[in-house]
This record gives sequence, C-alpha cells and structure tokens, in this order.
Amino acid sequence: MLGLLLKKQLTEVFRSYFYDAKKNKMRSKPAIALWIVFFVVIMVGVLGGMFTVLSLSLCGSLVMADMGWLYFVLMGGIAILLGAFGSVFNTYAGLYLAKDNDLLLSLPIPVGTIMAARLLNVFLLGAMYSLPVLIPALAVYWIVAGVTVSRVVCGVLLLLIITVIVLLLSCVLGWAVAKISLRLKNKSFLTVLAALLFIAAYYFFYFKANDLIRDLLLNASVYGEKIKGAAYGLYLFGRIGEGDWTAAAIYAAATAALSALVWFLMSRSFVRIATSSGNTEKQRYVEKAVKLRSPFSALLAKEFGRFTSSANYMLNCGLGVLLIPALGVLLLLKGREICLVLGEVFAARPGTVAVLLCTMLCMLVSMNDMAVPSVSLEGKSLWIPQSLPVKAKTVLRAKLSVQLILTLLPMLFAVLCASFVSGETLAVRLLLVLMPLTFALFWSLLGLFVGIRMPLLNWTDETAPIKQSGAILIIIFGAWGVAAALAGLYLLIGYRLGATAYLAIWTALSAVGSLLLLRWIDSKGAEAFEAL
Repeated sequence: MLGLLLKKQLTEVFRSYFYDAKKNKMRSKPAIALWIVFFVVIMVGVLGGMFTVLSLSLCGSLVMADMGWLYFVLMGGIAILLGAFGSVFNTYAGLYLAKDNDLLLSLPIPVGTIMAARLLNVFLLGAMYSLPVLIPALAVYWIVAGVTVSRVVCGVLLLLIITVIVLLLSCVLGWAVAKISLRLKNKSFLTVLAALLFIAAYYFFYFKANDLIRDLLLNASVYGEKIKGAAYGLYLFGRIGEGDWTAAAIYAAATAALSALVWFLMSRSFVRIATSSGNTEKQRYVEKAVKLRSPFSALLAKEFGRFTSSANYMLNCGLGVLLIPALGVLLLLKGREICLVLGEVFAARPGTVAVLLCTMLCMLVSMNDMAVPSVSLEGKSLWIPQSLPVKAKTVLRAKLSVQLILTLLPMLFAVLCASFVSGETLAVRLLLVLMPLTFALFWSLLGLFVGIRMPLLNWTDETAPIKQSGAILIIIFGAWGVAAALAGLYLLIGYRLGATAYLAIWTALSAVGSLLLLRWIDSKGAEAFEAL
C-alpha cells in the first residue's frame, strides 16, 4: 500500500510529463521520453553544471587554506536552502492540504501509511533539488583533496543528513504555510508574494555572487575563525565532509532525534490540519441596500475577481503591474545619469535617448497580457457569458478593461518619470508620454484580438491558456520585436527625421491601429465570440 500511495504522489507531481492538459489527453511515448530528457538536462546539465562551476571556484582555495569544512558549510547551506524552498510548497499542498485528503482518510488505510507516503514524496523532491548541489560538491572535493574511506563514507552520510534536514525544514515550513493559508481568504496572493520574493532574492544573489565569492576567498580565515567561535555547530557540520567520524555521528544522532520528534508532532496534528476547511466566521444578517451595477461594471468586477484569484494568472500575465512603476522609480533615481551616458554614446544621432526610453517602456508592456487568455479561461463555462442578457462586445470590453486599467495607470507614472529625466525638448517630452500610452492601448487590443482568433477552450489546467498557448507567445515575443524595431529603425534611418517626427509617426500608427482593432472587437470580434 505504501508503494502505491507513493507512486500516486509522484504521478501527481510529474503529471504534466505524461498528460497534456492543453489537448486533454495522454502524451505519446516519444513525447514522454522527450519531456524526461528535458527534465534530466535541466536538473543534471544546467543546475548540476552551474554548481559544479561554483564548486570548482571555491574548493581549491579553501582546501589549500586547510578550510575544507567551510567549503562544505557553504555548499551544504546552498543545498539545504534550495531543497527546502523547492519542496516547501509541495509540502503545503501535497502533505497537509491535498485535495484528496477526505477521500484517502475515508478509506481503510492507516493514517501513518498516508503520512509516510507523503513524507517520502517530500523527501524525494527535496533530494531532487539538493543533489544537483551536493553530488558535484562531493565529487570536486574528492578530486581536489583526494579520496579516502572516511571521506567517502562521511560524504555519503553528509548527503543523507542534508536531505533529511531538508525534509524536516520542508515539514515545518509547509506546516506554517498551511496554517497561514487556512486563515487567508485569497491564498493566491501568498503564492504570488512568495514567488516575487524568490525572484528578487535570486537576482540579488546572482548579481552579487562574484563579489561575495571574491570577498569570501580573500577573508576565508577571518570568517572561519568567527564561525568556529560563534557557531561551532556549523564547523562540525563542515567537518563531516572532511571525514570526521565524531561530527558525523553527532549530526546523524541529532537528525534521527529530530525526525522522530517531527513524526510524533505530525501524527498528532496531521488529521486536524488535513481535514480543516479554514476559519469560518459566524455572521449576523443585516439588511442593507444593494447598489445596482451596470452590466459592464458587474462584468469588470468578475474579470478582476478571476485575475486576483489565480496566482498563475497574476504571475504570468500581470508582472508588468510591478515592473512598469519600478522602472519609473529607477528613472527618478538614476535616470539623469543614464540619459547623460546614452546621450554621449549616441551623440551623432540626437533624440536617441527619448526613443530608447520609449523602447524600454514598450517592452514592459508585454509583461501585462491579461486580455490574451481571458477568453480561453472561460473554458467549458463559455456558455455562461454567451447566455447573459448583455451584448458580446460588453463582455469583451470588460476583459479588455482589466489590462487597460492595470497597464495604463502604472504606465502613466513611468512615462511622466521618463519625460522628467529625459532632458529633451517640450515636444519630445510630450510624445514620450503619449507614444508608450498609445502603444499600451494598441497592444492590449491586439492581445484581445489574438485571444479571440486563437482560443484554447478544451484545457484541463489553467496554465495551458496562460503559459502554453500560441496566442501568448505571439503577443510576448511580438511586443519585444516591435520594441526592438522602434529603436533599430531610428538608429538606422529614423534619426534623419528627428525624434519628434519619428515618435509622432509611431504614436499615430498606434492610435489608428487601436481604433481599427476596437472597431473589429465591437463587431466581428463580438460575432466570433458568440460563435465559439
């Protein structure tokens, strides 16, 4: 029974490798094989290769300084961090708040067996994220420092200890996330916040990695002495990799004791959390007048509700809501210096600074594409908006308005910031405001146009229309291509017209294109929507 439950858990995790949610059918055997090869390439080739390079850059210097233990502290810490974060949300969703909790608990299966299967699943997923760090780290150390029996045995034991530590951290963090999520009315915001924090942390460490490694290697002895004095446990942890049997025995005993404690605590709280449906508050009915809404405002509220209720929708189609104003803030802080440097680089082509600012703003427009999958997300419920006593163009305009509101308002702030720091003439500054706004309007309408012409309605997972549809690819890469053409054409021939005339032409083209697309959406687009 344990094996069957574990197989079920792993099948759910890797379901997309075997089942095509976009076509609502099983993948062919060659397709499954290609997906598995792709997974191996990412985990072994990309992640493994990246941490092999990191190991090579650290190991030699630290081993020569007789501080191999610090090398294992660093690489082990990275493995624990990556493994815990990679599996924590699976722990939250697959261990505590799985959708099949009620079904499994109603079957004649011991609760301990269900817990064991799910814990093994979490353990394997944590190991999947940790091993691409640990295996290269151990291999590089054995090559540099030499292979001995104690180093090999303790190294393998260190690998097991780290994977168990990842399991324990995942259980604790997953429990915390599950408890918090039960108190939240809209859990999607928790997912979005966690994803944004991870992205921010990733890029922070990515850009700071070289400086951190250089500082560590130059001051390794200083940091090593501080760790020995203030955090002796970390020193013992690193000594395991160097073949210290005493340190290995201490950590093995400690992780075994903590594992028993976590099992005991989970066995007491698992059923309560797994069967919890969240906080339910008793509310007293109070008679009050309901404000009458127009059909458009009611549909707009419905579209905003769909957007804010889906973490996938917000992360994949609404990242520009944050990036566009962030660019405005960056321009306020560093814009004048950037514009001065660009002005000197392109001194032979006056007005290039304004065009490049427009290019950056137009590229960020592609980060907001809520209108593209809005029709496809209706899926099998498409008959509901089609059967409402409202015109089809009203339904489509409500879908369009979500993107317009969430794009034009942040864009207005960003273009005002860009205009303020550009240092251009009044006419160019005015066009620097108008051109990105009209382009955002045009691209929103174009996104809805493509979404109507290329709907994907037979999905079983909402990520299919949001991330895997051809319409999304066309809009994202199309925006990048048009933005690149905006800058490229000016540098080639547009500078002869001057920035004022050049940006005025693009503004006029975007405005005319917007009017034509809006007319199509209100007429032929509405007819196509009714015929879907």
